Amino acid sequence: MKMMKDILILGIESSCDETAAAVVKNGREVLSNVISSQIEIHEKFGGVVPEIASRNHVEAISNVVKKALKDANVKLEEIDGIACTYGPGLVGALLVGVSYAKALSYASNKPLIGTNHIEGHIAANYITHKELKPPFLAFVISGGHTHLVHIKNYKQFEIIGKTRDDAIGEAFDKVARVIGLGYPGGPKIDKLAKEGQANIQLPKTHFENLDFSFSGIKTAVINLNHKTPNINKADLSASFEKAVTDVLIDNSVKACEKLKLNTIALAGGVSANSYIRARFLELQETKNIKVYYPEPVLCTDNAAMIASAGYYNYINKITSNLELNAVPNLKITNID
Repeated sequence: MKMMKDILILGIESSCDETAAAVVKNGREVLSNVISSQIEIHEKFGGVVPEIASRNHVEAISNVVKKALKDANVKLEEIDGIACTYGPGLVGALLVGVSYAKALSYASNKPLIGTNHIEGHIAANYITHKELKPPFLAFVISGGHTHLVHIKNYKQFEIIGKTRDDAIGEAFDKVARVIGLGYPGGPKIDKLAKEGQANIQLPKTHFENLDFSFSGIKTAVINLNHKTPNINKADLSASFEKAVTDVLIDNSVKACEKLKLNTIALAGGVSANSYIRARFLELQETKNIKVYYPEPVLCTDNAAMIASAGYYNYINKITSNLELNAVPNLKITNID
């Protein structure tokens, strides 16, 4: 019996403020995963400054890629394809990774695989959970996205619900900034909320379809903070966290019922939130819905997830030419 050759994909990620490179075997086994974070640089500005992010990507990317290959104990000649994030994200930051990947592809004569950042977040679950296979419901919750996605197979997706205003991670960051927690807001609200009680009533927006809105709850928190100087910040954080999670859970359950699915995979930076994870895990007992989420290092931006998503492009013969460009507002495949 002929043995199948292992496929090694080098992933490159530079969509925001992490410069990352990774080598992944057969889409599911991480051989290396190197991340150079800029959080400390941007923290003093209260958020990511695009020009500074781009400049730091330029300075870091070569060493990050070299370390990823070294940590994986493979040479560039052994790589089967080079996957890079080409969107969505900050255009200047994306261009650094895309340009580097194109040059590497040309110099090494290896296929270039333009990869969608959001598809990467979903694919992070394939690394943590080797048994996970489509179809399932993916819930992408991050700084830039709140998407309910029907994963029909490895390359067919359909968005069935999305935010109409702020992404959930954006709402976390804005609330954290207003109540004085600083950047990045998500982890800081998660930590402070553990010290409080969800005893403050906040508005929750529901639509007839499976869309979301977080601007109302964000505004309510901001107004309460301004009008009630002595309000308990921990209680406010816990109440905010509970209100947004209630909406996430409601729509997820409705989506599973609509699609007749019993599997949800969380994805994106906000999926690292401990309260949100705990609430979703309760669905396994109350609704018989199996819940998956990536390990913490794979929730935030990383290149292992890009290499994994790139692998599924590669085996489906979806590659790019050297005219590949950054697309900051890139949508998920098969969606307008």
